This record gives sequence, structure tokens and C-alpha cells, in this order.
Amino acid sequence: MSASAVVFYILSALILVSALLAVTSRKIFRSAIWLLFSLTGIAGLYFWLQMEFVAAVQIVVYVGGIVVLIIFSIFLTQQSGKDLPVPKRTRGLFSILAAVAGFILTAALLRGYAFPAPGQPAPTATINNIGAQLLSTKEHGYVLPFEVISILLLAAMIGCIVIAMKTKPETK
Repeated sequence: MSASAVVFYILSALILVSALLAVTSRKIFRSAIWLLFSLTGIAGLYFWLQMEFVAAVQIVVYVGGIVVLIIFSIFLTQQSGKDLPVPKRTRGLFSILAAVAGFILTAALLRGYAFPAPGQPAPTATINNIGAQLLSTKEHGYVLPFEVISILLLAAMIGCIVIAMKTKPETK
């Protein structure tokens, strides 16, 4: 096994383990920290693939922006050290179904994606090409997915606040 494969497996293990711990941790602050490690591992994978611009964006936007925003939201709601309630079994079942549906959707999308042939060179990932693709409204433009991701991140932020909000105890 080459050193390149060893680096890939180490980064993959870091990403998968920290993502699993981010989802399964019962303390919301620890979940945010595990998310930080997972996103940092993804940035490391981008560096390993020699995509420095995408790795820098990953670190600045997600690690430096989104995770810090989530952590501030947790601290502002004053419940950073409390355990989250144990989810119901039906919620776990729906989570598994959603994960399976996500894998099926991803496989269907990747099947239709045109990867470069083994003998052909991959397109160059320069800042000009990335900017033109992001701002293009043509067939292969990414303006709409970019906006959908921003709405998704806003929904995740609102969800984080709702989960971390201090609930008032019921009076009897």
C-alpha cells in the first residue's frame, strides 16, 4: 500500500468517525466540536487532492464561519452542557430511512454525472473556472445549487437554535 493510500484512509477514517460522533453525541457542544473535526478532515482531503482553493474555502466558510456560528448559538442559548433528550425509536427509524434515501439519490445523481474518461485529462480547477461555473446560469451553472445550499445552512442554523433553546420546566 502506498503512502498516498494511507493518507487517504486516515483522512477518511477521521471524517467518518467524527461525523458519526457528531450525529450520535448527546451533548450539543460536543456535537459541534465533532462537526468541526469532520469539516477539517474534509479540508485535509481537498488539500490531499491538490485543490487548495476549495480547501481554503472549506476552512474559511465552514470551519471558520458556520461551525463558529453554531457554537456561538449554542452558548447564547445557555444550554451548552446539558444532555440532549434520547430520541424516540420512530425518529431513529425515519433517520435510517432518510440516510438510505440520501444514498440512493446520491448514487442516481452520480450515475448521470459525466466523469472524464481514464485517458483524458481532468478539467483544470483555477479560480477563474470556478468563479465562472458558480456564477453561470447556463446548463452546468451552479447559481441555483449555491442558493439552495445557503437556504439549507440557514435552516440548519435555525434548527440548531431550536434544539439548543432553553426550555422552561413545567409547573405542577
